[in-house]
Amino acid sequence: MKPHSLLSILAALAFFLNSCTSNTTNDKTVSVTTDQTKETYSLANLVKEHKIIPDSIVKALNAQHHQLGVLERRSVPGTFTTPPMKYYSDYVAKVENLPVINPGPGEYVHVMEGQRNGYNNLTIGITETFPNGAPPMHSHEGEEAHVLLEGDVLYALGDTLFTIAAPYIVNIPAGMPHAFKNIGKKTANLVVIFPTNIWKYDVLDFFPFKDSTKSVSRFTSFKNSLAKK
Repeated sequence: MKPHSLLSILAALAFFLNSCTSNTTNDKTVSVTTDQTKETYSLANLVKEHKIIPDSIVKALNAQHHQLGVLERRSVPGTFTTPPMKYYSDYVAKVENLPVINPGPGEYVHVMEGQRNGYNNLTIGITETFPNGAPPMHSHEGEEAHVLLEGDVLYALGDTLFTIAAPYIVNIPAGMPHAFKNIGKKTANLVVIFPTNIWKYDVLDFFPFKDSTKSVSRFTSFKNSLAKK
């Protein structure tokens, strides 16, 4: 076989292999593409939140921090048995096994409630906050931390509106009215952390994102109107 013929065969073989690799790569790229505006984790364990009318104690606790009205107190429903914390599996909470709540439009939370998972002073939630999704304005008896590694979020913290891009950690003081809205193009998996083993929050009678282009003075005016009642 002549040298130039061998080179021609090798060149053709290389072209063929490269074409196969490219097609395989393209096929794989197409197959792993997912819709990033939908849930990262399964929402199959969705439950309806337990809701109660706030009593005088709940109202008094909130009144120490703000002047908004309290509509209801929400918690995770159902009975439970605390794990014995004997085997390694008792120390692991898989996200897909956690109860899921739906606090507001486009906002779902996978709740790891401490009292159900062997913790004395820790509760954690992982959100599925879809684009434009937001929980209602609410408050907690204790402090809270928000952790986000990717995304853009609009916050209402007290009488302040601000936007922040991940990665970040937000400190939310005890009793502070707050809410957040995903203004990014992808679902945000926000991690919320509480130094308590009980998941509960109080829904307040003001929603700050009806028209977030307007001044936050609307919130201040609302608080002032309540003070005059």
